[in-house]
Amino acid sequence: MGCECNMKVFKMKNRKGYAAICDEHLTEGLTKEAAIERMEKALARTAKKNKK
Repeated sequence: MGCECNMKVFKMKNRKGYAAICDEHLTEGLTKEAAIERMEKALARTAKKNKK
């Protein structure tokens, strides 16, 4: 899908796993790939919601 925004993925210090921040969304995952995959889904939901 891809993201037009500047996505930042980082290791969380106080939790297990990684977080991704993009376009006022925050997602978490056990791996970088999981956090990015969740972010893509969150962005798709927002885009779908804003289309209405």
